[in-house]
Amino acid sequence: MQHEQLVREFYDNAGPCFETVMGDVWHFGDPEAERRGASAREAALLLDEQLVAATGLTQDGWALDFGSGVGGATVHMAKVSGARFVGLTNNDSLNQRSRARAAAEGVADRVSFMTLGDTDYRNLPFPTGTFDAAFFLESVCHLPDKPAFFREMFRVLRPGATLAGMDWLQRAFGDRQTPEAIAEYMDAVDALYCIPGHGTIESYRAMAEAAGFEVTTAVDLYEGVLCWGSAPPEHADGFTQYDGTEHDAFRKGKAALDAARNAGVFTVGMIIARKPG
Repeated sequence: MQHEQLVREFYDNAGPCFETVMGDVWHFGDPEAERRGASAREAALLLDEQLVAATGLTQDGWALDFGSGVGGATVHMAKVSGARFVGLTNNDSLNQRSRARAAAEGVADRVSFMTLGDTDYRNLPFPTGTFDAAFFLESVCHLPDKPAFFREMFRVLRPGATLAGMDWLQRAFGDRQTPEAIAEYMDAVDALYCIPGHGTIESYRAMAEAAGFEVTTAVDLYEGVLCWGSAPPEHADGFTQYDGTEHDAFRKGKAALDAARNAGVFTVGMIIARKPG
């Protein structure tokens, strides 16, 4: 079975769990906002707004959100920019909830959600130069062929357009400097969250540049500190108490992720890259 199919099946169960625990926005937030007292959701939406601003997306633009989950971030980015959006995932159950969310928020006329085949991220169904901006929010980590993703984003963006995103990454930290020391913690995260292998901020920059992008930002959002952002106590309680399908796996996943955070080898990075033109 190819890995992309495993990811789709993972979210059949993980989608309801994540939505129960975290609501409609599943990604890390702006660390500075959290330090100022913002909630995990507020900080995540602020980070979305920062990414939108980095692309220069305007109300007459058309943007792609790769790995759109249940649509909370996609809808928010569409509302703050005024632009049209299409969210992409290979899981139609997520997209059904996203479409309902867009309708409830009154933006269904300019926010749509498309279900891709498992490997369609290698050959998206859009002409070259279609989009004015593209986003990814903790989704590329699931892909076994990450370079293909960056090449395809480069193709579907118009010249001068920007790709902006953030993702789960691994890194050397403290006395854990070797691949073996990092893998001691990250292998469990990979297995329990259906990730074929975490990249690094350096590898994401290299993949974007190899695809043809000019990378303007490639930063570890938790440089030099443990990545404990966007982990409020209620989320820990939610995973511990969740009793839906595969509940034990999600509890184990949370424990593995927390161990990698404590070891310092897990982090979140941001990439902003412009297509020349």
